[in-house]
Amino acid sequence: MNYKHLFFIVFAFLTFGCKQEKLSLTKIEGKQININDSLAINPEIEAFIKPYREHVNKDLDSVISYAVDTYSKKDGNYNTAIGNLFADAVIQESNIVFNKRTGKNIDMVLLNHGGIRAIISKGNISTRTAYEIMPFENSLVVAEMKGKTIQDSLVHYLTKAKRAHPISGLKIKMDKDFNVIETSINNKPIEANKSYYVVTNDYLYNGGDRMTFFKTNDSLYVLNYKVRNALVDYFKKTDTINPVIDDRFIQTK
Repeated sequence: MNYKHLFFIVFAFLTFGCKQEKLSLTKIEGKQININDSLAINPEIEAFIKPYREHVNKDLDSVISYAVDTYSKKDGNYNTAIGNLFADAVIQESNIVFNKRTGKNIDMVLLNHGGIRAIISKGNISTRTAYEIMPFENSLVVAEMKGKTIQDSLVHYLTKAKRAHPISGLKIKMDKDFNVIETSINNKPIEANKSYYVVTNDYLYNGGDRMTFFKTNDSLYVLNYKVRNALVDYFKKTDTINPVIDDRFIQTK
């Protein structure tokens, strides 16, 4: 018998003589491992990360502004001091970026009430404050929208939601039955065929909080600018904050 014959015999045995078993998953088990203070610290790892931790904490704890009072998103029905601050900060800082790139100006901003995740306490405001208010990685985008879409969809959404979603540039007045009796952008009546530039975050633009009306825009501008960074930049420029509840979204008696 030569090597060729031997090879074919072995090949045939392996191919036809061995029964192939079909494997299937029958069970998955998991084990919970608690991470707490009882776990021993690795000195080498601790020594390695300590300088980075100290650097990050020093940056986060640096004082960048001052609040004259404590502000919470629960302080108002249709607009709140902290929400107004949030919206005003975003429109101010994002417009700098938008104007440099396009030569145009942002007309209004819409954010969401649930996006405010912490209060602003009376006293020093640090970079950490901004991270607590806005812990998400959402970025700012600008949608070009017709006045009719804003009036029929965006304003309709806000009056039906009956929540203090942060807005700036836009004003809404409702009667006691929640019917819209007056709206304006930049203190002028909304024109149905006029294009307006609306800044929001990418989460809401993509339909978050059921804000599906943004997708009917004419153009989209991605600023590559995080909401949180806009807030930090605003605080750094504003020595003392003292936001108030105003008339940007109200209901008459």
